Amino acid sequence: MRRVQKHRPEMSQARQSGYYNISEASELSGVSAKMIRHYEQIGLMPEADRTDANYRIFSQSDIHTLQFIKRARSLGFSMKKIATLLNLYQDKGRPSSEVKRLAEEHIQSLNEAIKEMQEMRDTLSNLAKHCRGDERPDCPILEGISCSH
Repeated sequence: MRRVQKHRPEMSQARQSGYYNISEASELSGVSAKMIRHYEQIGLMPEADRTDANYRIFSQSDIHTLQFIKRARSLGFSMKKIATLLNLYQDKGRPSSEVKRLAEEHIQSLNEAIKEMQEMRDTLSNLAKHCRGDERPDCPILEGISCSH
């Protein structure tokens, strides 16, 4: 996604127009400058506008997009799903059924991951309960890990 920018302002002009440099965008969005550049590189964010000195500048809309990405990541969505969600968010004519379908698929994936983690916890708890934790070399934890089921 490349934006068309006719005039490249000086940083002071950009600030007067409501733009932020990358460190300010990072602070406002909670997304590191490194990740902002990464999102731009992979096409999740449009290529940033630039000043006459070629510094990236970001609008309030860009900050909001970065916050959206950060929140979607905190909910465990993959980059591919975040791109889909962003496209749906920006498409004001979208059917909400598509968004709900994506959310429900993700909920199912989370439930499966939770179940697997609970099984791992239960297995490890059981092994730890049977380990004496003393100076002897026999260890049910290591024996349990070494067994293939």
